[in-house]
Amino acid sequence: MTAHTNADPAELAKFSELAHRWWDPQSEFRPLHQINPLRLDWIDSLVGLSGKRVLDVGCGGGILSDSMARRGADVTGIDLATKALKVAQLHALEAATPNVRYLETSVEALAAEQPASFDVVTCMEMIEHVPDPSSVVRACSALVKPGGWVFFSTINRNPKAFLFAIVGAEYVLRLLPRGTHEYAKFVRPAELAAHCRDSGLALDHMRGMEYNPLTQRYWLSGDTSVNYLVATRKA
Repeated sequence: MTAHTNADPAELAKFSELAHRWWDPQSEFRPLHQINPLRLDWIDSLVGLSGKRVLDVGCGGGILSDSMARRGADVTGIDLATKALKVAQLHALEAATPNVRYLETSVEALAAEQPASFDVVTCMEMIEHVPDPSSVVRACSALVKPGGWVFFSTINRNPKAFLFAIVGAEYVLRLLPRGTHEYAKFVRPAELAAHCRDSGLALDHMRGMEYNPLTQRYWLSGDTSVNYLVATRKA
C-alpha cells in the first residue's frame, strides 16, 4: 500500500468494515446503487465513455468503475480501503467485467507516477472523507490529459445539507450508517470551484441531486444545496 498522509484511517476502517455488503443493493450501500445510473448517464452524455481511458478515484467496491467499463471504457479504480478493493476485484471476476482493474494507491501517488494519462477522471463521494480536498483535486488534474474531463460529486456545507444528509439520511430514514459523514468536511460549491481553478480545471457543468423519501427516487436538478456534481475540463 502506498503511504500518504491525505487519508483518514478512521474513514478507511469504516468503509472496510462494510466492504462485504458493497454489492448488496439492499445494504447500507443502497443509495450508491440508486444514484449510480444517474451519475453514469450524466458522465457518459458529456464524454462518451466508450473507448476512453478512465480513472475512478476512491472507487470503493467498484460500483461506478464496473458500470463505466460496461459502457466501453478502459477503467482503473483506485482506493486505500483494502477490503473494499478486494470486493471490487472479486465482483469484476464473478461478473466477468471487461477492461477494469483496481489498484491500492493514493491519487497523489498515482499522479506522481502517471501524469496526464487519462481521458476522464471521476472522484465521486470522496472529497468529503479526506483531510485535504484540495490535494485530491490537484492530483486529479495532474492525472487527466489536456482537454480531458474531471468529475467530482460531494455534499454542500450549510444547515439544509446537515439536516438532509446527516439527520435525515443517517438518523431518520437510515439510508446510511450513523457516522458516515462529518458536517465539517462537507465542501461548498464555491470552495470546490476554487480548488478546481487553482488546479487548472475549468468548471463546465454543475448539477444537484435530489431525493424524495416517499417515492425513494433520486433525480438530477439545478438545486445544488445538498448533493451536487461538477464536470470540469483540463486546459
